[in-house]
Amino acid sequence: MKTRILDELAKTQRTGMLELKKFLIESDFFTAPCSTQYHLSVPGGLAIHSWNVYQSLLQVNDTYRVMVPASSLVVCGLLHDICKANFYATATRNAKNEKTGLWEKVPYITVVDQDPLGHGEKSVIILSRFIALSQDEAWAIRWHMGAWEAEGFGPRKALGNAMDKCPLLKLLMLADQIATYFMEEK
Repeated sequence: MKTRILDELAKTQRTGMLELKKFLIESDFFTAPCSTQYHLSVPGGLAIHSWNVYQSLLQVNDTYRVMVPASSLVVCGLLHDICKANFYATATRNAKNEKTGLWEKVPYITVVDQDPLGHGEKSVIILSRFIALSQDEAWAIRWHMGAWEAEGFGPRKALGNAMDKCPLLKLLMLADQIATYFMEEK
């Protein structure tokens, strides 16, 4: 998975991509879970999810034939959740063993949010440290969570506005949902 992701990113030939790839390798991007308890809450889940979204994004774009640069599909599909790198940690808590009735320490995944921004904004900011994003890429990554992250009238109106102006956003939202709820369903 790691090699495939890095190879696809290299094909974009974007300025700053070498530094971004180095960041991914030095972070826990390839070993981190994708969530604390939902889809792909396993080691390497983030990389698997990123690949699944990219593959879904290619299929959805092929189906609807939206005019989107290939490099945008790579960047958005593979890196929309880059904010989850260096975001999770393993801790322990007490849980009752159902067989023995005794309390035991068990591992669980917790969040260590060192940069408390919204999910999409954080990914855009991290990526912008390395590569230039087009306006559509920034909007797509910022809003890919859709209504899950658009609380209040102002943000919902902004989400609708972005969807009206950015076909890439609609493709990424759909691909993320396909990966999460069909490909990665427990």
